[in-house]
Amino acid sequence: MTAYSDWTAAQDSATVTVDDHDLEIAYRDEGSGDPVLFLHGIPTNSYLFHAQFDAVAEHRRAIAPDMVGYGNSAMHDGFDRSIRAQEIAIRGLVDELGFETIDFVGHDLGGGVGLRYAARTPDAIDQLVLSNCVSYDSWPIQTITDLGLPETARETSVDELQGMLDGLFRDTLLGGDHDETFLDAMKAPWATEEGVTSVVRNASATNTSHTTEIDPSEVTADTLLLWGTEDEFQPIEWAEQLEEDIDSCELVRLEANHWVPEDRREQFREHLVEFLS
Repeated sequence: MTAYSDWTAAQDSATVTVDDHDLEIAYRDEGSGDPVLFLHGIPTNSYLFHAQFDAVAEHRRAIAPDMVGYGNSAMHDGFDRSIRAQEIAIRGLVDELGFETIDFVGHDLGGGVGLRYAARTPDAIDQLVLSNCVSYDSWPIQTITDLGLPETARETSVDELQGMLDGLFRDTLLGGDHDETFLDAMKAPWATEEGVTSVVRNASATNTSHTTEIDPSEVTADTLLLWGTEDEFQPIEWAEQLEEDIDSCELVRLEANHWVPEDRREQFREHLVEFLS
């Protein structure tokens, strides 16, 4: 398993512009060939895909950014972290890297960004993989709404937030033996006062309008849904609706809760590599 310190040490960075704010975005960039972009959700970071990234990079150029406000990307207060803003930031990174088209792998909020990207510019994404992603009016969920209250940033200490996140992941990862390396990697970016404020701002930026304003039936990309059937945050019914609305779409049900790339590392990787090849 790649250590989180090794993962971050291999990151590059670029500057993207979101609503007149120049923001640094950190990303992994490995391999060669047609590009595949991985995008995580809240409250994770690009390390979410550590078990799949290298396998894809053996045959393709793999790019895994930390969204703005997450991981090693810009975290200072005072900019938009909404799904709309994340889409703008990712488009900026894609332009910076010189890609005309990409394939897109997204989980949670990152999948919502992929849906927006693919629906608004259908010719820009050839293959789309969505895993337990936000869509329609499936979000925000209560956990994230509570986290996004402004007083949470003012009243929550670093240790309290770390305990909160530790409990969240342990309660929603399947199986009793959780990988401490993965848990530490998910919590590490939030282990400062700036991190506490940033994750709260990220949570407060959730906006149903940014998913309901797009129509998934406008997605023309070949689409694969890798969905955890035990998800309490984004239940399987949302995947079934996406499968119905997107013309070229296959739903694969995996026995997992919300964090499917970690819960079902090998199955996720096998389905992903087969689809992208």
